Amino acid sequence: MLYALARPLLFSLDPETAHEVTLRLAGLSLPAKTLREPVRVMGIDFPNPVGLAAGLDKHAEHAAALARLGFGFVELGGVTPRPQAGNPRPRLFRLPAARAIINRYGLNSVGVEAFAHNLERSRSKAVIGVNIGKNRDTPNERAAQDYERCMDVLYPLAHYLSINISSPNTKGLRELQSAQFLADLLKKLRHKRDLLREKHGRQVALVLKVSPDLDDAAVRDVADAVRRERIEGLIVGNTTVSREGVSGLRHADEEGGLSGEPLKRRALAALQAFSRELKGELPLIACGGIMSGADARERFRAGAALVQIYSGLVYRGPRLVSECVAAFSETAAPTRAAHPR
Repeated sequence: MLYALARPLLFSLDPETAHEVTLRLAGLSLPAKTLREPVRVMGIDFPNPVGLAAGLDKHAEHAAALARLGFGFVELGGVTPRPQAGNPRPRLFRLPAARAIINRYGLNSVGVEAFAHNLERSRSKAVIGVNIGKNRDTPNERAAQDYERCMDVLYPLAHYLSINISSPNTKGLRELQSAQFLADLLKKLRHKRDLLREKHGRQVALVLKVSPDLDDAAVRDVADAVRRERIEGLIVGNTTVSREGVSGLRHADEEGGLSGEPLKRRALAALQAFSRELKGELPLIACGGIMSGADARERFRAGAALVQIYSGLVYRGPRLVSECVAAFSETAAPTRAAHPR
């Protein structure tokens, strides 16, 4: 209700300014009622299966406040090893008629050291994922070094690390999803994780975040790679370069990744494709176009173990979190009835 009142004011602001104001206001909000629907996924105990997608809190400055909105987990970042400014403003655009957003931030980051400092200072008790990326001037042949640097710094602070190879806003990044690069990259990162697990005496899951724009052959290549390298989870997916559903609208021709309502069908199809290919071999995390509890229910039924929201939060507010948790409860109820504890 409060968000419904505040939204017209926020939407009157420049989108990136509104983004920053919203994050500051989150720190002043009263804690939401605890949403309990516990699930264990990737060896992690989540209070509920509904998470915040990466991109809202890029610098780990608001982790505790965002967790208070009722999320079962919060994914922060993306973060790169060295600070980088990202693309020049304007780089964030609303398309309200389609309940959509286009962004071309370009992985703006304070750098992994400052990010880790912010996260430590937050003292958040939430389940934390961190989305890690490479610097834009790092060639793909040396990308593993950037991800490994982020892993070194963040391993003690996170429950899982999400390997971002799918943002459309860093030139050449999506090439890392190809068979040419992916198998070698994942092999190196899994080896690095194994060394860090020995060093720190704790397990941190590795999750791969992929594009919803992959064709069938690419889906098979990704599935083969994550299976072979025993990656713990797969986020399906990131923003899309498609403009289906927004053609002719103001800002529709802006460069960047599209999210929100128009992504729904494409993201669901990608989730279903990976679900068919992997057959439950590892958990799938659904992200993209989840704008209602009904959308979340559809993702759980399509094989998602967890879901993440971002654009839906912008357009619907925190109420969407409780809707999605309720959708999981409804979806899981028949299973519980058939398999009582």
